[in-house]
Formats: sequence, structure tokens, C-alpha cells
Amino acid sequence: MMNKYLVTGAAGFIGSAIATKLLEKGHAVWTIDNLTTGFKKNLPAGIHFIKGDCQSPASIAKLKKVCFDAILHIAGQSSGEVSFDDPVYDLRTNTESTLRLIDYGLKTGCPRFIYASSMSVYGKVPADAIAETFACQPLSFYGVGKLASEHYLRIYQSQGLRPTSLRYFNVYGPHQNMANLRQGMVSIYLAQFITNKEVIVKGAKDRFRDFVYIDDVVDFTTSIIHDERSYGAIYNFGAGRKTTVGELLEAIARLSGLKRKIIIAPGTPGDQKGIYADMSLVQKTFGFRYKYDLEKGLTQMIHWAKKASW
Repeated sequence: MMNKYLVTGAAGFIGSAIATKLLEKGHAVWTIDNLTTGFKKNLPAGIHFIKGDCQSPASIAKLKKVCFDAILHIAGQSSGEVSFDDPVYDLRTNTESTLRLIDYGLKTGCPRFIYASSMSVYGKVPADAIAETFACQPLSFYGVGKLASEHYLRIYQSQGLRPTSLRYFNVYGPHQNMANLRQGMVSIYLAQFITNKEVIVKGAKDRFRDFVYIDDVVDFTTSIIHDERSYGAIYNFGAGRKTTVGELLEAIARLSGLKRKIIIAPGTPGDQKGIYADMSLVQKTFGFRYKYDLEKGLTQMIHWAKKASW
């Protein structure tokens, strides 16, 4: 059966991959994207494209009251560092946009809403794996906006909304924006390995993250669209593995065959020392199986990055 989906941000990294998967399954897909950090070339063939901001009533009006089977809100400013440049824009693109799309969905008979949240909602955390029950205290305006959207989704359940918030950790893989050196730890370092003789690392090498490959993110996200067990829930989605910046740099050097001088620079505002996901809830609820570990995922991304034009 062909369903109709709105996948915002389909010119970007994650949105494009999700939209492509749904189109390959024979569904009809619409998107709104302002092309600020995404690229028109990323839009999959056959998608209904509206250029504009998701927080703009004019852009939403161009959907012409299509009743979707689900809205997947993936678009938004996605850098904690960048959120300090213009907190108002960050709030509009990550939070006001959510409110506008919730309103659209409820008015057109689409209560199903999947929201791309972030690990940044947690803020300062201990060195242990972090579960969804951990008290959130964001360190960046980006994290504040994402957390606010989660709360709006929760409150709107009383009006019939069926939301799921996915707290994505460090997603990486082919087609990530390699030109943007302020978002995406793997892409930032890999771009420098390929193009420079030095790699600038903002912050200490003992910082750690949880790197999850794009195909695993897409598989999980699309698998729960109509899974009633996920209605009203919030889930971490990472790999559940702790990797330090130093370990990541070593892996990139080894797998790429490139040796570069590492320069340690001051950290960025709102940056977390380290965080990785407790994936117990997802595993217990869905039994999800990952296809990629970091070695396999990095190999795929490096192979793509060396040949791609970016």
C-alpha cells in the first residue's frame, strides 16, 4: 500500500536518506527544505519539493492540505556551536517549526509525528551510558530548542497527537555535508584528513561520543513509523558504544591511509565532554539489530568521501 509522508529537510543528510528509503518502498514523499545546509542534488528523484522554511506559514500552505500518513520532522539547524550565533533563528527552525507542523498535522487528519531530537538535550552527563530517564539540562541553545519541541509533542498528545521523539546521537555516513566544518564530528575530521595537512580538533582528545551509521538510523526510523509501541515515547538512538576523539582520529588515519598532524584547539561553547547512549529501551522494545559497527561504517564513508565532489 502506498502511503503519503512528509519528510522535512530531505535535501540534508538524514532527511535525504529517510526520504530515499520511503520512496524506494513505493511511497509518496513531500519535503520542505530551505537549502541552508542541504543541497538540491541530495533530493531523491520523485519527491515533491517545497523550498522554504518549515516555520513559515507560506511554506506549509504549499502542502495544499495534503493528508499525510505520517510527518517526519527531520529539518532544523543541527549544530550546538552554530546555535550560539543566532539563538532566535535556532529557536524558530527547531521549535517554532515543530509547532507549525503539529498544527498542520492535527488540522489535516495526520496525528502521527516523528521528531528528530538530539543527544544534546541531556547536557552535562556522567561517563556512564545515558538512558532516556536522565534529567535533561542542555548546554546549548540547540539542545534547549530540541527539548522544548519534545515537551510540545508531549502536551499535544491530549489533542490526539501520536508523537515519537528520537534522540539521535552522532550520525555519520556517506552524503554528510563535508563542507560544513561546524557540524558532524566524523565529517569534520574526515574532511580535514582528505584536504589538509593538519587536522584541527576543538577540545581534548579524551572527549567521547556515540557514533551511529546512517543506514542503521534510517532502518530504525522507518521501521517504527506505524508501530503503536512507539506512540508517545522518547528513544535514544546511537550505537551504544563509547568512542573517544583520539580513537576516532586513529581509526580515520588507519582506514584512510592518511597521516596528518593533529592540532588541539580550544573547545566550542556548549560542547559536551562526553556522552554515549544506553540503548536498553530500544533493544527491549524492538530488538533492533545494527548492521554497522564503527570500523565498517567508517570504511564505507571514507570510500565515498575520497571519490565524491563536495
